[in-house]
Amino acid sequence: MKRITPILICILLGAAASRASETIPRNIQVGPRPYLLVDDMRPGPLKTRLDSEQCRESAFRTTAFSIAHRGAPMLYPEHTRESYVAAARMGAGIIECDVTFTRDRQLVCRHAQNDLHRTTDILLRPALAARCARPFTPARFDAAGDLLSPADAECRTSDITLAEFKTLSARMDRVDPAARSVEEYLRAEDSASFPGTGGTLLSHAESIALLRQLGVDMIPELKRPVVAMPFEGFSQKDFARAMVAEYRAAGIAPGDVWPQSFSLDDVLFWKSAEAEFGRQAVYLDDAKTRAELPTAAELRELASKGLRIWAPPIWALVSVEGGRPVASRTARDARAAGLELMTWSLERPVRVPAGTPHAVAAKLHALSHAGATMEVLDVLGRDIGVKGVFSDWPGTVTYYANCMDL
Repeated sequence: MKRITPILICILLGAAASRASETIPRNIQVGPRPYLLVDDMRPGPLKTRLDSEQCRESAFRTTAFSIAHRGAPMLYPEHTRESYVAAARMGAGIIECDVTFTRDRQLVCRHAQNDLHRTTDILLRPALAARCARPFTPARFDAAGDLLSPADAECRTSDITLAEFKTLSARMDRVDPAARSVEEYLRAEDSASFPGTGGTLLSHAESIALLRQLGVDMIPELKRPVVAMPFEGFSQKDFARAMVAEYRAAGIAPGDVWPQSFSLDDVLFWKSAEAEFGRQAVYLDDAKTRAELPTAAELRELASKGLRIWAPPIWALVSVEGGRPVASRTARDARAAGLELMTWSLERPVRVPAGTPHAVAAKLHALSHAGATMEVLDVLGRDIGVKGVFSDWPGTVTYYANCMDL
């Protein structure tokens, strides 16, 4: 497939990230990617429908089926103002802020508490870099030039205050493990990606204000802390309660918020202690193999505890038979248990460790390229009936949902 250049992206979606556009989008632009995927599909009824003039030339609408995974990180640095605005412009009806906390226990949007060395310019700020949990160390090589140990660093949001966090600039999550200097380490950013000079970091409260202005629902994920909890007296329950409290303080209706966590304890805590917001709590599943997925009986037990929405990775819901995606047994068991489903994340490469998980993940990795992406979406949307699909290019899911009248 031909590479999408930053110039083309800027022409089609560049305006999406301007502050002037931070109102409810009326002209949804899905970008070039869905059209390229449809062009690459195998012939059949699904391609005929998605390739119809009615779909291609449609006036697209925002849809809650399209969930922005970290914003629009194939286009802009994740969890930034620019990424969220672009996702809304691509028709995402729900946008995610991954929530963690700073040293002064203020909530911010980051995919992990310890990714600042990869996703920001903190290593270029000597005073802040010196406070990183693990300062930068260059790669080491033997006399033959073979890599002995990769370049390394670990910088956490909990290493700095909110005010210091707000001085940083976001970047695409790419580093060079063979780097001998910080400059080389950060130079790995792909020049064909984000065409700007950096992304604007957001506190959780700022993300709420922005997403309300954009007219979308919010799906915050309470991230697992990498620091020992309680952190300076700040317990896990305090953390879970603080996240919900910021929506309440902003006057956001509980029906517009989908709090999520990979910890069942967090989800059950919201359901008991924050009942209004807990009703739409989403239990994320991070199973790595089919053996780690819940059985039919375990799914029924989750439902009996009051869990309403279960969100496993796409490979857990979709199997491959005869070279085509189909609903998995797990998907059928979950629906039979009365659970509603969300799933993650479309168009994010599936990394399959050598010699580890099941063949299904490897097959889906191949299917998720090019046109088969739309086949996977069709199984998720029409055969399984998921509520929404997280995607790194939300326009793809928007295009499909609009064409299929989901």
